[in-house]
Amino acid sequence: MYLDFHTHGKLAKYLPFSIPYTNWLLTQAHQSGLDAICLTEHFNTQQFDLLYRYIATHGTPQGDAFVFDGLKVFPGMETDIAEGGHILSIGPMEAILELNQRLEPYKAKGHFLPFEKLLDLFDQYPVLVGGGHPFREGGHIPQLPAQQLARLDFLDLNGKDVAQDRARTESLTYTLGQQLQRPVVAGSDTHQAVQYGCIRTNFQADFDTFAQLKEEMDQGRYSICVHDEAAFKVSTATLLKRSLKEIHALGGDYVSILLQTGDQESPAVLAAKGA
Repeated sequence: MYLDFHTHGKLAKYLPFSIPYTNWLLTQAHQSGLDAICLTEHFNTQQFDLLYRYIATHGTPQGDAFVFDGLKVFPGMETDIAEGGHILSIGPMEAILELNQRLEPYKAKGHFLPFEKLLDLFDQYPVLVGGGHPFREGGHIPQLPAQQLARLDFLDLNGKDVAQDRARTESLTYTLGQQLQRPVVAGSDTHQAVQYGCIRTNFQADFDTFAQLKEEMDQGRYSICVHDEAAFKVSTATLLKRSLKEIHALGGDYVSILLQTGDQESPAVLAAKGA
């Protein structure tokens, strides 16, 4: 089962939730060869609750996942910490929604929770916690106290970072995983479809609960697949994201432009299909 541990359901945090855009993302995720994703939207994104309620009400429940046309969507969240860095959490839908509500006072820059206090909060819920892109510039996860880092369940080998410098990212992330004796799994970190598949985790088993996920992850019954053209996929995705955000900034409807239909598909859709 191919799983992407780190994905987003919106183009950007400050943009409103769009049903057509999110549906396009989910469709493209499955068409890219993924069987499942962890939807780890930013905890302080606009309309977080609307996005996740949409997933819960329109997906078909299966274990802890919600299925959209064959794609399993596992709920999750990406949270900033005061020290600098992003922490992933994945778990049951209601746990993620309640955690997001409890984090409301800490969503603005300058008010983020310290790592230890965030973990204390996560400990109150049945969620798995990971260090997101731990060696990305601006983050300080590796410098955090070892006894606190040992509370993590996994580390994120991030597609964006692998595309920029694979040797460095793999060396540092796997070394930290070995030091903490924690599994390293793969996430694309995509906000739009072109980046799906740049990196993915290939589990030997098929599952739909977090208990099963943790068991397979802890036992190491998986491998990580890096796409031969990961750097190209990420650079193209970055260009597309920047262009769509600029369309929005100029007052245009980026979703309509992206998803326009007719005799010819838009350049953005063709790019997403790898044409």
